Amino acid sequence: MGEDVRVTHRATIEKFYTAFAARDLDTMATCYHPEIHFSDPVFPDLHGGQVMHMWRTLSGRSADMAIVYRDVVATESAEGTGSAHWTARYVFSGTGRPVVNEIDASFRFRDGLFVRHVDSFDFWRWSRQALGTPGLLLGWSPYLRSKVRAQSAKLIAH
Repeated sequence: MGEDVRVTHRATIEKFYTAFAARDLDTMATCYHPEIHFSDPVFPDLHGGQVMHMWRTLSGRSADMAIVYRDVVATESAEGTGSAHWTARYVFSGTGRPVVNEIDASFRFRDGLFVRHVDSFDFWRWSRQALGTPGLLLGWSPYLRSKVRAQSAKLIAH
């Protein structure tokens, strides 16, 4: 059974990113467990329906977003883990600046679905691209990270 579970987990990761690249948000949602917990440097603590609300909001603000993924790995256990690397290319709507964000994703599974999804990326690198000089000068600081988090939380508040 171990091999089948690993294939299923790998297939779930591939299904998610293939759907993301195609902007098929409904299919993306089928990869998440109802008890999903998501975090990244901008959205550190999203749960349940908040996660897909975030993806829908961000996708709607970036009509030009292109997603490419690689290096998919999954464990063989029933409550397994997985990971992937993905690249997002888009124009940041707040400034009109182009961004190429390199992201490492890790997953924990329950019932064949993502129950934990963590995206990691270099916030300072992202902020230099998205925000220009303010990102260059302050992207390393807790102040700018906190400000971006607060603005992003307002963006997805419903």
